[in-house]
Amino acid sequence: MGRREITALAAATALAGLGATLGACTPTVRVEVPDKPIEINLNVNIRQEVVVKLERDVQETLRQNTDIF
Repeated sequence: MGRREITALAAATALAGLGATLGACTPTVRVEVPDKPIEINLNVNIRQEVVVKLERDVQETLRQNTDIF
């Protein structure tokens, strides 16, 4: 075998090895449904709504009964 043949054989072997390596590392993407339900915790401040409603009720009551105090 000549020097060119050995170089070509080495290059072919390297390419085959690279191809096998890349073929073994193919990424896999899977979409699965979770076993447990998704839980979303919403920290909502309800106090503001209650205060606003009470404040409006108090203002309306004071308008209707001006002689309370």
